[in-house]
Amino acid sequence: MADGFDKIQKLPDPVPGCPNFRRVPGFKVYCCGQPTIAGFENVLNKVCGDTYPKDGPIIWFNLRQEPNVYVNGDPICARPPNKIGEYAELGAITRDIQKANEEEFLKVCEMRKTENGGKLKAVDINKKELEIEVKELKSLSQVIEGVKEKFPGLVHWRVPICNSAAPLAGDFDIICKTLVGTAINTPVIINDQVGLSRATTGCVVACLFKEFQISASFEGLVETVPGINASLLKTDRYVMNPEKDTLFRGEFEVVKTLVSTLKDGAAAKNECDKVIDKNGTPKTGGTGIKQLRENIAESKLSYEIMDDAAQAFLKMKIMDNIHKYYYLILFTAYMREAADLAREAVADEKKGELTLAGGRCAIPGDQLKLSKKFVQFVDENPKLRDLVETGKGNLQWERDIPQAALSNLENLAATDFKANLGKIIHDIYQTAHLMFSDMPQGDHKKRAKYRFASKTLMRILPQPLSKEIEAKIEQKAITLDLYEILGACTWGQA
Repeated sequence: MADGFDKIQKLPDPVPGCPNFRRVPGFKVYCCGQPTIAGFENVLNKVCGDTYPKDGPIIWFNLRQEPNVYVNGDPICARPPNKIGEYAELGAITRDIQKANEEEFLKVCEMRKTENGGKLKAVDINKKELEIEVKELKSLSQVIEGVKEKFPGLVHWRVPICNSAAPLAGDFDIICKTLVGTAINTPVIINDQVGLSRATTGCVVACLFKEFQISASFEGLVETVPGINASLLKTDRYVMNPEKDTLFRGEFEVVKTLVSTLKDGAAAKNECDKVIDKNGTPKTGGTGIKQLRENIAESKLSYEIMDDAAQAFLKMKIMDNIHKYYYLILFTAYMREAADLAREAVADEKKGELTLAGGRCAIPGDQLKLSKKFVQFVDENPKLRDLVETGKGNLQWERDIPQAALSNLENLAATDFKANLGKIIHDIYQTAHLMFSDMPQGDHKKRAKYRFASKTLMRILPQPLSKEIEAKIEQKAITLDLYEILGACTWGQA
């Protein structure tokens, strides 16, 4: 599948050959989609600018699960037929598996080019067939080796992660291990196909590592500066707009339990939320496309208007995104603990060199070490790992009908269902009008009210009739649709 497509660029000020490139405000962390060969050089030139040396260290993480080759300088990926134009959730893909898949993909492309007279067949995200005359064919690894000729300090590392759920604990550790030993001003670039969810997740992780470096390195230094109120620089004092809906603030039940269980849990959530907002859209202070926390709330609002099949998919996606948000807060807590341990772990012979006049240590960022891995941190807290698995679905998936309205409908149905049917439908819609009054007028609201009416009618059907309608739905003779249910109730047919 061709990576590029019409309207892939969602942001202003595009960098040629690199979709949705942007810098996270306040951090030397950059996010983008899969570049073309020319796009790699354009991005690196922009990142270096006039001040950062082109031979200096630059870290680039590729978070894609799907392997890439470059045909005439443009990226093409290998995907299963059922994942064309879909989120590429490909299972337990490791770096080694992805590297091997890339080598195999290159061989297959070479073979098909030869068999097809120098041409390759592919599809775009809309499954439209393409035929490309191949003038140049390279693997991603070969492209990176070429880029390193001009940027010899570039480190390109694959950390394949899924789209919706959290990266594995080991994936967090791979990112940290790669960043340990780098300076605070070392540029970090992270890409997926478009520069959306996976890349944004990786950028949040990278920014939290930078926060660790800042906290462990500069706390002692800041405290020696006269007139500086160090408390103002604490990132855990971040406060979101209290007028936001609780879901938009990330106050899910499982997250609230995590925050109350963790040491300094509220501070960890505050710091994580600040970084997520910086990586989000302009309305939360970012420059990006995807707001990882608020996207959960937006998806939850969409849930009410979907049909059953779409609801099943969206419910899984919402739970996966809560799982990701939960682990980002947990990782923040790990990084905060790591900053404290890093300051304490300085060898005695080094303390003299790093101790400032006030007696506090100021450790250069590239000398900071992590005393334990995130995997160990998670293993030390198995109850927290189990908590998210059981609690990520703890949401109110349907709006509660007021008890008085439900009792009225049940009474009408029990008294004389067919005689009261007109009144029942009227009262169901009157209740729906009140329950969904917070939604703006339009098709979404109409659909939400219609689905509510369909489900509520099924809920209050008299027992013999209820069993008959349920059997018809199970046999696929009718669907859970208000008019079909009414037809089956009144005329015995949909």
